[in-house]
Amino acid sequence: MNGPSQLYQPSLALLTDLYQLTMAYGYFKSGLADQEATFHLTFRENPFEGGYAISCGLAGAVDWLESFRFDQEDIAYLASLIGNDGKALFGSTFLDYLAKMKPACDVDAIPEGTVVFPHEPLVRVTGPMIQAQLLETPLLNLINFPTLIATKAARICRSAGDDTVLEFGLRRAQGIDGALTASRSAYIGGCSATSNVLAGRLFGIPVRGTHAHSWVMCFDDEVASFDAYAKALPNNCVFLVDTYDTLNGVRNAIEAGKRLRAGGHRMVGIRLDSGDLAYLSIEARQLLDEAGFTDAVIVASNDLDERIIASLKNQGATIAVWGVGTRLVTAYDQPAIGGVYKLAATRCKGGDWQDKVKISEQAIKVSTPGIQQVRRFQENGQFVGDAIYDTRIGLDDGCTIVDPTDMTRRKRLGAGLKHEDLLVPIFRDGKPVYQSPPLPDIRKRAANQLQHFHGGIKRFANPHQYPAGIEERLFDLKTKLILRARQKNSCKGTSSRTL
Repeated sequence: MNGPSQLYQPSLALLTDLYQLTMAYGYFKSGLADQEATFHLTFRENPFEGGYAISCGLAGAVDWLESFRFDQEDIAYLASLIGNDGKALFGSTFLDYLAKMKPACDVDAIPEGTVVFPHEPLVRVTGPMIQAQLLETPLLNLINFPTLIATKAARICRSAGDDTVLEFGLRRAQGIDGALTASRSAYIGGCSATSNVLAGRLFGIPVRGTHAHSWVMCFDDEVASFDAYAKALPNNCVFLVDTYDTLNGVRNAIEAGKRLRAGGHRMVGIRLDSGDLAYLSIEARQLLDEAGFTDAVIVASNDLDERIIASLKNQGATIAVWGVGTRLVTAYDQPAIGGVYKLAATRCKGGDWQDKVKISEQAIKVSTPGIQQVRRFQENGQFVGDAIYDTRIGLDDGCTIVDPTDMTRRKRLGAGLKHEDLLVPIFRDGKPVYQSPPLPDIRKRAANQLQHFHGGIKRFANPHQYPAGIEERLFDLKTKLILRARQKNSCKGTSSRTL
């Protein structure tokens, strides 16, 4: 099996699905390669049955886009691919075209750490059809998973309230890249630190950790293990107390803490990793307080997530630090977000834009045409609605938005409301015009954004649906295009949907 040094080459242009390249070849042979096109990257439903998502992954996408080139090894590999007839899959003129191709797309995106909702374009790509098409798979790969993990982290941190949440998922993550992406995304979502030291070095995330059960087991008894650890790292003492008997382990930690204190150092706390965490934390807190260790924190791990944390807090658990691993970095209860990348408009050089729509029997899968932007409205310090609108049509001061999946659900956003357009320029004509903010600033943005939304959308059960809809004129255009497409198909002899 190839290791990272073989997998991650300087060129990542082949980080794509084959069908992107077969379509690109089709565009090339059909004379459509340089036709201008606009695509939007969206998602269809909020993850985890929640009321929102946290946009994430843009910095990685920017890095990938900046180095998007087909190098000689890429071209040689593509030349080796064979079709069903035993001949080369791609012609040499097409491969020459790819080798010489220079990025020329305009890219706009919603900054990382922004709260976002279904059907809103997180990324808008406008440029030559062949290039815009080739960006589909990598952009989805680089945006979907980080957005999922940042959202999960935000939910977990909300459940923990003012307590500290640590990301402990490296050993259970899906490979090196999955672990690093999860650590960065979890930090943006609100986690205070990670156990992943490489993520700490690469991204500047604080790192935390003490010892495992193996440390305790390699000594003759628990007391000796705690004393040895305290001697080795007197400035990092959180003792894992459940190797043999949890409450007896707490008592042993207290004795080690006393000796540590006598030497001029402080026991930071204890960690619980199994058993009835509510009961054990309450009992441990009492033992610690009675021994004079009122400032020693209780850390808990053991397959935690937002619902388990909420339950433990409701039971009176005295846990102050939550180490969350598997269920965070793997997005355990929903391992993927339904991100899609859809064509919305095309035009020939010098011509007018032609709107495009993809229809479906499922309303949630019907795409939205146009060149889209998202405007977020605010009233009395609270976000009150988002309007997805066409930049060619514009947006009046005061508009009506329509639920993308239910035309009977509409909301009027009055004139004079404070507002902000969410998509900002990232690339112009293939050249970067955006500087990703420092990671702590992205993290602060996510926290600040969540503060401005009604608590109902942040509920875990049956969250309120935030009004994020399509501006009425754009919705009317979408409806017109759907009806036209269905009528056209009906005229060709295919069945159209009827009531």
